[in-house]
Amino acid sequence: MNINSPRILVVDDEPEIRRLVCEILEDEGYLVASAENGFEARKLKISYKPDLILLDIWMPDTDGVSLLKEWVAEDYMLCPVVMMSGHGSVEVAVEATRLGAYDFLEKPLSLAKLLLIVDRALEAGNLQIENAGLKKQLVVDMEPVGKSAAVERIKDQLKRLALHDTRVLFCGEAGVGKELYARYLHNNSPHRQGPFVDVAVGSISPENSAVEFFGKETQGSVYPGLLERANKGTLFLSEIGGMDQETQLRLLSALESSSFLRVGGSEKVNVDVRVITSSRVSMDDEVGSGRFRQDLYYMLNEVAFNIPPLREHSEDVPGLLSFYIDHFVTHDKLAFRRFSMAAQNFLRNYTWRGNVRELKNLVQRLMILGVGEEIELDEVKTALGSVVSDVMLAVAVPEFFNLPLKEARDHFEKAYLEYHFERTGGSVAKLSAAVGMERTHLYRKLHSLNIKL
Repeated sequence: MNINSPRILVVDDEPEIRRLVCEILEDEGYLVASAENGFEARKLKISYKPDLILLDIWMPDTDGVSLLKEWVAEDYMLCPVVMMSGHGSVEVAVEATRLGAYDFLEKPLSLAKLLLIVDRALEAGNLQIENAGLKKQLVVDMEPVGKSAAVERIKDQLKRLALHDTRVLFCGEAGVGKELYARYLHNNSPHRQGPFVDVAVGSISPENSAVEFFGKETQGSVYPGLLERANKGTLFLSEIGGMDQETQLRLLSALESSSFLRVGGSEKVNVDVRVITSSRVSMDDEVGSGRFRQDLYYMLNEVAFNIPPLREHSEDVPGLLSFYIDHFVTHDKLAFRRFSMAAQNFLRNYTWRGNVRELKNLVQRLMILGVGEEIELDEVKTALGSVVSDVMLAVAVPEFFNLPLKEARDHFEKAYLEYHFERTGGSVAKLSAAVGMERTHLYRKLHSLNIKL
């Protein structure tokens, strides 16, 4: 028998059924292990690492549905589970599929149906693993798209910051790409070979926060929490303003000592994790109102990065449109379409209240629902449900466009020189060469714009 054959775990308290099912599956070339109760099943799930579990509904120590709930809660990559039920338990088995089981088999077992469901379940499990791998590769390879001064400046600063274990707080409106910048920071850091674990803080209920962050130990099984899963890597906590007070206190203690106890455990777990956070609300306001602990805020906010909204670097819109077209063609196999020049010009002046996320969703919608290679202006307007207005155009341009020419020019020159000053590492000589200005004139210009050397 091939050691690379799929591994199947059969859990049933009836010896004859276990023997019969094991023999049938072994004859088909599968590697098979069996358990007669829930206690044995828990141990074998960890040690045997099955690719498929056939699980009986009724067992002497625990029922199969309770066991399924337990496994689904503690293992986000749980292998397919097929429930086995007697005639009177079919309704329970159907309910189990709603809770996460792949399918169910009714007793007495049909040989043909058993082999068919086993084959399909293993195929589904392989697809799940493959898709998870593709998704992981996709997010690792992606980086913030844009050639504007704002995007280039942030990327340059993050590359330098990545070399240090500084905790970073990303601020900005919803949809600006805070998670993408966090991944970019991780991928350029010494932790890049470790995991990147991201979690929306608001999705964690206060009563489950201890288990979610620190894991648990129960009946010989260990469920690793977020900090443990991110060990040697990065833990990204998005929208930390939604964290409840009890979780804040627990997280503060764990970060101060770089260790914690699992729920139900007695031995300290030491971790090496870089914690990155994000928020779309003002954390100063959250601290001032008492909703967020000041000590935790200062610990997480060693460096704050503000990600600008898309309307403030609208020159990146055409590049983003092109990027997401290629993305959906490559990864979702959608038919190629391109935006007409009129449509691109319209979208450059659009307000983008949902920022890059809204742009991505628009491209996907137009590629799925539209026909023809060219995406025209009218189609874009219909998809957005809006038309050009003076108000929209006014919001889309930088604020200094509304100033008198001299003041607007000073604003532009200051931002331009500060950007190149950062890129050249604070060297006036290098800055002079980069911007093409003689050094004496450059000193005067820096002084007049109040740019500190």
